Amino acid sequence: MKIKKNKGYFGFKYLLLIYLLVSVVLPIIYLFSSIRGENISDVVTSVQFLPMLKNSVITTIIATVISVGLSFALAYMLNRSNIKFKSFFVVLFTVPMLIPSISHGMGLVFLFGDNGIVTNALGLNIGLYGYKGIIMGSVLYSFPVSFLMFNDSFQYEDYTIYEAASVLGMSKTKQFLSITLPSMRRTIVSSVLAVFTMIFTDYGVSLMTGGTDMTLPVYMYREVIGMMNFSGGAVVGVVLLLPAMVAFIMDLKNSGINASGSTVTKAYHIEENKARDIAVYIIFAIVIVLLCLPIFAFVLLSFVKQYPIDMSFSLETAKKLLSSGIGQYFINSVAIALLTSLVGTCLSYFSAYITARSKKSLSNGALHFISMLSLAVPGIVLGLSYVLTFKNIPIYGTIFILVVVNIAHFFSSPYLLAYNSLSKFNPNLEDVADTLGINRMKLLFSVYIPSTRATIVEMYSYFFVNAMITISAVSFLMNFRTMPLSLLIPQLESQSFIEGTAMVSLLILVINLLEKAIAFIVKKRVAKEEQKILAAPLEVEEV
Repeated sequence: MKIKKNKGYFGFKYLLLIYLLVSVVLPIIYLFSSIRGENISDVVTSVQFLPMLKNSVITTIIATVISVGLSFALAYMLNRSNIKFKSFFVVLFTVPMLIPSISHGMGLVFLFGDNGIVTNALGLNIGLYGYKGIIMGSVLYSFPVSFLMFNDSFQYEDYTIYEAASVLGMSKTKQFLSITLPSMRRTIVSSVLAVFTMIFTDYGVSLMTGGTDMTLPVYMYREVIGMMNFSGGAVVGVVLLLPAMVAFIMDLKNSGINASGSTVTKAYHIEENKARDIAVYIIFAIVIVLLCLPIFAFVLLSFVKQYPIDMSFSLETAKKLLSSGIGQYFINSVAIALLTSLVGTCLSYFSAYITARSKKSLSNGALHFISMLSLAVPGIVLGLSYVLTFKNIPIYGTIFILVVVNIAHFFSSPYLLAYNSLSKFNPNLEDVADTLGINRMKLLFSVYIPSTRATIVEMYSYFFVNAMITISAVSFLMNFRTMPLSLLIPQLESQSFIEGTAMVSLLILVINLLEKAIAFIVKKRVAKEEQKILAAPLEVEEV
């Protein structure tokens, strides 16, 4: 009887498992199988391979240290001070997440390039191109992700331990070294691994600011896009995949560290200190100004006639973009983002429901592992894998293949959001439902979805924003009919139309800000409805 009731549930589970196997695992297997010995020899023994590998490793290590250090410092200051408008500062620190990585590179070029705004205004050339530019752009691109991880972890610190340390006479410095850093060990490791993988596999920043210091992702991009050398690109793709896989395995092992430290018995008490708070305000102001400089450059360049020859206000850039068909690229981007968000949220949520609310089994374990696997697959590698695997299927060359690759690329983080939320419910709910003859699907739609609406909104927002800004996963799969806005940036840059690249970057930022605003309003409304539901029994008792 039970099996019959949940037949649709189990059927959908196996369909989902097959879909993830085809969309995530199969392309990676095909990538490995397409490589021949001579391909490896040609790439590895080439003159430029070792210098490119060296450039990638050195810039990634330096940028990772700076990015993680900066994000930890900002999160620490935010959560250890009594400044106002903390939520507003969190939003400002995460604005760089709303534009493509290539836009960060372009923003630095606009500001500090040989003909940049700051360079011309101050007559000071910082020598942007090369390691310096790659590191600066990579830090801008990656630190918001690390900041959010640290900021979240600081919310769960238990002040009881610090109280005991203070009673024992332990200094603030010793408390930081003996309590704070050890409690953040898991987050620090995860942050380092996430940021390292992001930077090592990104080609957007280094394509714009690398100059003669080429990195492996840029080489792969140029080999495949420029020379149609899929074999050479596949070899480099495997090289890029290996560190990401190592990071993924290390992060899985790290997941057990401090796992029990998430229960808070007492919220952290922050002492009054005006001098400290003023210092934090000043530091935050400096950081925000630096973060907003590229956006300022986008606004300025979008509405001048021709930089730097004629700086008068003009709508010429908008007219040129409209006449060149930017409307179609805009529609493509929004359509891809909406479809990715809708389908991706449904699939990742149901996958999390199965793995978080079902008993352990081989199929559930496999589903959980594959759902997490996309964290280990860089977008540029996944995109090339899709070219090699699906180039002969009917949806290849359409928007739908871009939607599928985006879902596969961004699947893990929304999945984890839903998995963590669903794991918090009473573990006996399913047993009670089975006893009462309630179908699993009915339990999902009547209990879990209404109770996790805020999480679902966050999942939808994550898919949408990332689908709008991605350039890596879709680079090899798009054509002129399906090209999204983000890939218009390198095309316009190659035509030296810098005003156009600035306006496209600004347009993507505005779209994502609007989406974030809508998500914020929806989540606020959901929170109010939940408060009303909680208050309802009290009102009845009073009557």
